[in-house]
Amino acid sequence: MRRLALLAALALGFVMTSAIAADDLTQLGMIDQQVGTGAVARTGRQVEVNYTGWLYDARAKDHRGAKIDSSYDRHQAISFVLGEHKVIAGWDKGIKGMRVGGSRTLLIPSRLAYGGRRVGKLVPPHAPLVFDIELVAVH
Repeated sequence: MRRLALLAALALGFVMTSAIAADDLTQLGMIDQQVGTGAVARTGRQVEVNYTGWLYDARAKDHRGAKIDSSYDRHQAISFVLGEHKVIAGWDKGIKGMRVGGSRTLLIPSRLAYGGRRVGKLVPPHAPLVFDIELVAVH
């Protein structure tokens, strides 16, 4: 039964993501690039992730526009407690359920990213984002 629920959730994530091709990204899209086999990321657990983020570009085949940040460039994963709002809401929602060793692409609407705030010089207000996330550990 759990396996069926997981398959249904993954299928829903794929359907949601495959429907995102319009200029405006309005809902969180998740594409599992690789399903991990380790511990599951759950609300309240500390997770470590590596990531690369881009501005969302509806015209690009992979939706990746200008690169905005990457933990790989610093050679250091970041750590936070899932669900404590220490990261953007799209991460809290999109990382939940991943397994250690897995990687997932998140297509994040601006309301689940930074909303109307400008972040530095690279992220304009109301910018949807794309992140490739690798779940390194769950504590």
